[in-house]
Amino acid sequence: MPEASRRLPALPVRAGLIWTGLAAAILLPVALAAASPLLQWRQPVYITAGFAGIIAMSLLLLQPLLAGGLLPGLRGPRGRKLHRRTGALLVSAVILHVAGLWITSPPDVIDALLFRSPTPFSAWGVIAMAAVFAAGLLALFRGRLRLSPRAWRRAHVGLVLVIVAGSVVHALLIEGTMEWVSKVVLCVAVVLVTGQEVGKLKLRGRGR
Repeated sequence: MPEASRRLPALPVRAGLIWTGLAAAILLPVALAAASPLLQWRQPVYITAGFAGIIAMSLLLLQPLLAGGLLPGLRGPRGRKLHRRTGALLVSAVILHVAGLWITSPPDVIDALLFRSPTPFSAWGVIAMAAVFAAGLLALFRGRLRLSPRAWRRAHVGLVLVIVAGSVVHALLIEGTMEWVSKVVLCVAVVLVTGQEVGKLKLRGRGR
């Protein structure tokens, strides 16, 4: 009985630490970017597009946590449902990011889409964007595609790996409004959490 009573308080404390850490990893890069002096010289549309990209990067950290049931109170069907909604939000953030850049500078967006931009980060961004859209379509038409659960999971995981790799390289190569340390921490967290969940899925697949 004493042991059980000691374990009970540890559960809410652990949940609080998890949510606090997640909030810090997601909100701190946004807050520091909002304080960047570079924003003084940017148009509102460009600023909106930039923050849509930052939010999309933050959602990449949230997605594997929801899919893996790692967030307190959001395990099981509830977490998977929110995972799907967050995926739709991710697609919307990417669309807003690209649309804002298109409004401010259509030639730059065209060059990026055609892989002829002189900036290396553009190609990685386009690759990640294409994978985000493909993953969204794969989820939307899952029933019509008639793929087996294993085939669908492999396709989804493959696209997720492309999204994470492309997005992380894209973000790290950009020297913009995001503060460097918080950006690196966010990118590392995205890679580690995604890698952990992908590893778990592979282990489950081998066990079947």
